[in-house]
Amino acid sequence: MFFPKKIKSIRPQDKVLEIGPGATPHPRSNAFLESVFDTDQSKISQRGGVLKEPDFGGRPVYYYDGARFPFEDKQFDYVICSHVIEHVPDVTGFVNEIFRVSGGRGYLEYPLITYEYLYDFDVHLHFVKFDFELNVLRYLPKQETALSEFSAVTTMFERTLESGWDDIYAGNKKMFFEGVEFNRPFAVEKTGELEKLLPSRSSIVPKRTVRKFLGRVLNVLGL
Repeated sequence: MFFPKKIKSIRPQDKVLEIGPGATPHPRSNAFLESVFDTDQSKISQRGGVLKEPDFGGRPVYYYDGARFPFEDKQFDYVICSHVIEHVPDVTGFVNEIFRVSGGRGYLEYPLITYEYLYDFDVHLHFVKFDFELNVLRYLPKQETALSEFSAVTTMFERTLESGWDDIYAGNKKMFFEGVEFNRPFAVEKTGELEKLLPSRSSIVPKRTVRKFLGRVLNVLGL
């Protein structure tokens, strides 16, 4: 999770469900929902290559097959879903299940099209972007685009991550990821317009003087 401070409206009495916590479950979550993976390798791939098993601290973990969540309507008050929605085949059905079990309150986080353009991880099935003005989550299946034609480029960038080059995006997270806290249901809409999936231009901010200076120093030192 890149924007934990965006989670602001969980109340002390709220029962919180977290979907797909990866290796770092949120401390406020009361229960967890995990997919049933066919193989250990599939589980590792879906978790971004992380080998470490999460520590749930004795809190209950439930499993599902990718369809209906194993919960009653409004069984929870809030749902945390970080870096999961880009993995699911049925975006609309998945979001509707979040609304069903939570009553429409929660937090979503996902990579933006700019991140996928660099790395194009095959376990990520969609480009996703929230329209804050219209209260709409838009998505576009990656297989309906020509991104795969650039596989040689994206494979190269994946290798930069393996070599620790996460600074490519770490200093400009708003250009590559988005977090949305919602307090009511929103619409889900498939789109074919890439322009509607781009991050806001306001996220392109000048690099701070200190960061510029440190970058030049590191370049001079060859680090």
